[in-house]
Amino acid sequence: MNPQDIPKNGVPKRSDISAEHKWRLEDMFSTDADWETAFIHVQELLIDASSFEGELANSARILLQALCLQDTVDQELEKVYVYARMRKDEDNTRSYYQGLSDKAQTLLTQVRSAFAFMNPEILAIPTETLQQFISTEPGLQIYRHALADLIRQKPHVLSPAEEMLLAQLSEVAQAPATIFTMINDADMKYPTITDENGHQVEVTKGRYAQLLESKNRQVRCDAFAALYSSYEKQRNTLASTLNTSVKNNCCFARIRKYESALHSALDNDNLPISVYDNLIKAVRENLHYMHRYVDLRQKMLDLPELHMYDIYTPLVPSVEIKIPYNEAQQLVITALSELGNEYTSLLEKGLRSAWVDVYENEGKTSGAYSWGAYGVHPYVLLNYQDNLDNVFTLAHELGHAMHTYYSNQNQPYVYAGYTLFLAEVASTVNENLLMHYLLKVTSDRQKRMYLINHQMEGFRTTIYRQTMFAEFEKIIHETVEQGEPLTADYLCQVYRQLNRDYYGENIVLDAQIDMEWARIPHFYRDFYVYKYATGYSAATALAMQVLHEGKPAVERYLHFLAAGSSDYPLPLLQAAGVDMSTPAPVESALQLFGQLVQELEELA
Repeated sequence: MNPQDIPKNGVPKRSDISAEHKWRLEDMFSTDADWETAFIHVQELLIDASSFEGELANSARILLQALCLQDTVDQELEKVYVYARMRKDEDNTRSYYQGLSDKAQTLLTQVRSAFAFMNPEILAIPTETLQQFISTEPGLQIYRHALADLIRQKPHVLSPAEEMLLAQLSEVAQAPATIFTMINDADMKYPTITDENGHQVEVTKGRYAQLLESKNRQVRCDAFAALYSSYEKQRNTLASTLNTSVKNNCCFARIRKYESALHSALDNDNLPISVYDNLIKAVRENLHYMHRYVDLRQKMLDLPELHMYDIYTPLVPSVEIKIPYNEAQQLVITALSELGNEYTSLLEKGLRSAWVDVYENEGKTSGAYSWGAYGVHPYVLLNYQDNLDNVFTLAHELGHAMHTYYSNQNQPYVYAGYTLFLAEVASTVNENLLMHYLLKVTSDRQKRMYLINHQMEGFRTTIYRQTMFAEFEKIIHETVEQGEPLTADYLCQVYRQLNRDYYGENIVLDAQIDMEWARIPHFYRDFYVYKYATGYSAATALAMQVLHEGKPAVERYLHFLAAGSSDYPLPLLQAAGVDMSTPAPVESALQLFGQLVQELEELA
């Protein structure tokens, strides 16, 4: 079926989508029977794992054999798991692939359990002995960084018995997040409001974002009030849930002998606390740009006063730019030509080789992502619509895919994956380069204003907003570490002051915004959101270097893509030309935001 033939009032079946617009999962397993064979093979390999338990300290050769077996199992498991999940994502209604996905999840748990002894047992080996193993066994050279990282974290690893107890407690420790999810996604009910067409609609989390973008201000106000009235009714329960989650983080950090929960969270990436503090400091020192944007928003919307429910509605009427998928591919390739012939040639090859699953079909997983398994090219899932936002989504996901491709091609399995601190860098570099190209070739005033506002919203929601979240997390964890409770009143007070600081004096802080903390799921994943802001800042700096320096910056960037996790995040970014141990990249990114504010002020 061609996209133009898709029924206007429905969604096509999977079988109706043409092969050229589907990914080719046969590149992982030719048939489902091959998948079953691989599944059984992983189970068979697991039998060998137990033979190494209690033996790792006996010789360098035994340690090497155990590490190689673990990599072999993990690599094969990855293909089994990814294939099953991606087949299910094609059409979630197919019970056969639901079953495969469940089997893969069970196998993942079995593998983790089978190798649970590895790290504690390696860390029980005296450091001097372990270093001698590495220096005398050539095969262990490949694991030098991974083992050094284990040794680095040794002061925070407990005895095997204590580690087992903590592992058994981990499911219980997830209770606050689980309870929040049930309240937020299952039990929370929202009122009905009248939309801009005069229809009665129930506010849902999915509809809320669209309602806040409405041109009708009363609709925005009503949606805002409706959503937060539901959270207000649960304020004490949600405060207790978040309080318990933060207490868990602080308790586990204390047990592992960390100075604080923040120290514990950053230690996985070997990041100093200064990275977190520098982000908050740099953003706070550049809040005047955000305050100017708030004032400009009020002016362009022609409002007597700006409320919190006015910050999502577009400043510029949506520019109707119809961009079919084939044109989108070429647009992205042209925009990314700044990264050189090698990059774009590989990208074109991937687009021709069924990396991308393009269109929506019945039962298909919503949204977009890039994923894959080592030894096979990466894949991209889209639900493409013919508009500009979806072109940016394509560029974004292809950035992830190319990062994975370069890393897999240049790193052994143990270092092929990259950390979450780096995960959004390549995708956002692509978005930056696409935006730069579009602005370069766009002279129409209205379209240019639309593009600039689109980019400004990226800065507002990813650097400013996520940093505000990060500062909120820091404050509430420090409060608990000082022995104070997180009551609903206290959480609302802290959150209100942060909104005042970040958005400035010229915005009306509606009382409902005080409860926004109660609906943010990221707060149940400790000290995670700051990575969005640091990644966005690093990507902005790298894109600017590519545009201004050319080939030297491109070579550094491609080396970064190829590095995987062969070193810690900070050195990898430093080698690419961005030093996130200083506030400079964040400051530079926000200065660009300031330039965009100025240009939009002049155009408005």
